[in-house]
Amino acid sequence: MGRLTTHVLDTAQGRPGEGIRIDVYRLEGESRSLLKTATTNDDGRCDAPILEGDDFSVGEYELVFHAGDYLRRQGVSASEPRFLDVIPLRFGVADASQHYHVPLLVSPYGYSTYRGS
Repeated sequence: MGRLTTHVLDTAQGRPGEGIRIDVYRLEGESRSLLKTATTNDDGRCDAPILEGDDFSVGEYELVFHAGDYLRRQGVSASEPRFLDVIPLRFGVADASQHYHVPLLVSPYGYSTYRGS
């Protein structure tokens, strides 16, 4: 069964990104619909797949990571507005029967992502 998962790693501090809010949207043209809000656990993962089964289908999605709130809680000093605050990741799902793992590697001044397994 296909599913969408994520994992947030704080590359500056070398640990999982705990307590990060993630909003999940379905994109259709210029509109987007909020499907779900999840929060990462102490391992930087969500306790269950973000989407799976009938909720996960072919199309375009956006994960919105509220990283600035996390960085503030960690006591990371930065000027306001922060260089990175809310990080949107848009991606396409071509085969909803597969596992799409979309991790976020984040620091106060940069981030990266990839399709993992």
